[in-house]
Amino acid sequence: MKIDLALFGAFREFEPAGRVSFDVPEESDIARLRAAFDAYARAHWPTYEPKLLAVSAFASETTVLRDADPVPADGRVAVLPPVSGG
Repeated sequence: MKIDLALFGAFREFEPAGRVSFDVPEESDIARLRAAFDAYARAHWPTYEPKLLAVSAFASETTVLRDADPVPADGRVAVLPPVSGG
């Protein structure tokens, strides 16, 4: 499944275009997406800190998603880091 991940907040400093794309297995949940994004970030952004992702949320266009939730069928997700210290 192709993921189109919109980046917000501090994540935009790593990718000025504000988006990254990568693949996850079909029927993945948000926990698997989180792990795949962590691997992507470690491979592409030398100054990336995993603790930022640990405190970030994922959302569809309408809902904040929990780790056990399935990835939306359209693969469009946003990662939302804390704002103003959390």
